[in-house]
Amino acid sequence: MLAGLEQLIATKSPYKLASRAFRERTIIRIGDVLLGGDDVVIMAGPCTVENREQLLQTARGVRHAGAHVLRGGAYKPRSSPYSFQGLGQEGLALLSAARAETGLPIITEVMEPGTIALVAEHADVLQIGARNCQNYPLLREVGRTDRPVMVKRGPGCTVEEWIMAAEHVMSHGNMQVMLCERGIKTFETATRHTLDLSAIPLVKQLTHLPVIVDPSHGTGRRDLIKSMCLAAIAAGADGVLIEVHPNPENALCDGAQSLDLDEFADCVAGMRLVAEAVGRRVPRRELVPA
Repeated sequence: MLAGLEQLIATKSPYKLASRAFRERTIIRIGDVLLGGDDVVIMAGPCTVENREQLLQTARGVRHAGAHVLRGGAYKPRSSPYSFQGLGQEGLALLSAARAETGLPIITEVMEPGTIALVAEHADVLQIGARNCQNYPLLREVGRTDRPVMVKRGPGCTVEEWIMAAEHVMSHGNMQVMLCERGIKTFETATRHTLDLSAIPLVKQLTHLPVIVDPSHGTGRRDLIKSMCLAAIAAGADGVLIEVHPNPENALCDGAQSLDLDEFADCVAGMRLVAEAVGRRVPRRELVPA
């Protein structure tokens, strides 16, 4: 893995393993799709696992519409200590049940080093949330696992700091890393954050890592999600991470930025058209009942 690293050490770039000088492209298998190649991978599901019915209804719906990976939070870092914090271990068990029924691989967030082994028993991809982008003990520990890792950009992180977070993971042996742009803090208040779509082609020039875009957190507005998904694919994103809920108005977390199942299906249809227009594709799954 580290062959040629000696030459990279001498370069001016602060990141070595993530650099395109180290490798041309990284492709990560997640279930039956390949992330980082010609395919556009869709990850979708609820912000938070609330109960069995909610999760399974969402999982069936997003799979039917064309999602490749099921997202869902079992542990949720919230700004307020009084907000719903997730179901924890019970939520992980429900995610495993959803995978068993639908066949969708699972991506979920890990928040602290002590829960990594437990989360990895249930998750196919470990997500490092934006708040933990520079939590170096956590980054080091997921770097010692054999699970693919998604590193979300911190709201106050520069592109270089974001890539360096991935470097921390890779420096401990795990090369299956993807980066997720989910918006940064600016003076703008019309959206939750400012989704930095220019970071997509920039990061792909600087690194060999796949790039995912999260328009749900990036905008905080349901009415902007489809447009940002289409723009992200046109800009070169390898996948999207979308919050979907069967009844967003009653969601326990982030309902305002969640699509319902019909809106998600419409979004997928639009993404297929844009992907084809730029020489890529959204892989189709066999049609199953929702």
